[in-house]
Amino acid sequence: MRRLWLIFAQAVTLTLGILFVLGLLRPGAGGDDIRRVPSQATSASYADAVARAAPAVVNVYSQKRVRVPLLTLPEGSPLQDLLGQLPGLPQGEEESTSLGSGVLVGRDGHVLTNYHVIEAADEIAVMLVDGREVNASLVGADPDTDLAILHIDVKGIEGLDPARQFRTEGVRVGDIVLAIGNPFGVGQTTSLGIVSALGRDRLGINTYENFIQTDAAINPGSSGGALIDADGRLVGINTAIFSRTGGSLGIGFAIPAATVRQVMEQLLKQGVVQRGWLGIEPQDMTPDLAQAFGLSQSQGVLVAAVLRDGPAHRGGLRPGDIVNTLNRQQVRDTLHLLNLIASQTPGALVELDVLREGAVQTLKVVAGQRPGLPVAER
Repeated sequence: MRRLWLIFAQAVTLTLGILFVLGLLRPGAGGDDIRRVPSQATSASYADAVARAAPAVVNVYSQKRVRVPLLTLPEGSPLQDLLGQLPGLPQGEEESTSLGSGVLVGRDGHVLTNYHVIEAADEIAVMLVDGREVNASLVGADPDTDLAILHIDVKGIEGLDPARQFRTEGVRVGDIVLAIGNPFGVGQTTSLGIVSALGRDRLGINTYENFIQTDAAINPGSSGGALIDADGRLVGINTAIFSRTGGSLGIGFAIPAATVRQVMEQLLKQGVVQRGWLGIEPQDMTPDLAQAFGLSQSQGVLVAAVLRDGPAHRGGLRPGDIVNTLNRQQVRDTLHLLNLIASQTPGALVELDVLREGAVQTLKVVAGQRPGLPVAER
């Protein structure tokens, strides 16, 4: 009986040993309980979005003649600075070419671009995605937002429909965006990034700023190109970069599609963008100014100057007044006040609550039309 028990014990021990070895050889074994699931390769592609938007992105070339001195000295010459200060030197002309990008809208041959791309240009040419190069004429421009509209005489071209392919709302920080343009003149190029921030202002780029910030690479030559979302809809017009080297450092700025569409519609309809104007020079209130005016806190905007015979002057506004509200809306700072004024329709009655010599007064001012560029000939 004892012999049978030994045989049984040896058989069990051998079986357990075999199972232990098989367990070590089994895939996934090795001391952890992590299950290995067959991986499925997944790769995001935005080729469809680019295919929808890229045909509407064009290259813009502008030429202007600039005056240059006929007499020059070698670079680095100690007399070079002195030469530039001498009056009456003979001068000649040479052509200066700038590169940029644009976006076709609709089928009427209208091209959106940045104003700085075609500013003071004598000749403007547009190259389509198929390689055709055509002359362009200026329809209208709005330097305050750095936007301009060109026109090209090409039939049957496909452009982005502002009603369906402009994304004017719902853009969020973190959304995927792609920048399409003509950087450094190398040809149409697409770069990928995200929306880094919204509502960027006080950058000193435009008079009215409300930029989308993105880390999608934007370089010289990309100005006027398209910033699109993952569905190929226009999110904005690429305008500027922050750079210490001249190239992209991951901080680019685009004009939002909502602003683009509003400016475009007014330029096409009226030739100018209508903005309210009062003719004042505002200044932010500081703690020192608030103390000088006997205020407990720095609120409102100080009127530093008033244009003689301008709308504000005719409405009774004076230098030294502190504007607290405009049409019962609290004024936060100078930029906010200027944007509130600009949003008024010329000819509209604007109600201002101002603090003058310690007393609150209500003034009514008829908004004027902000001076700007004359209507371009069509």
